[in-house]
Amino acid sequence: MPKKYKDLYNLIAQNDNADQYFNSLPDYVQDQISTRADSVNSFASLKDYAENLLRGDD
Repeated sequence: MPKKYKDLYNLIAQNDNADQYFNSLPDYVQDQISTRADSVNSFASLKDYAENLLRGDD
């Protein structure tokens, strides 16, 4: 089971992979994810949310 964090900011502070992934995302995706920081509590939820936002870029 993936580790759960309090929110996005705890996740990227404590998980290097999540931090690198978040910082590799386009600014508008980072901004959108930041508005829902309380809902992002695992690396999996971060990736899922980012992939959903990026789907419109194809």
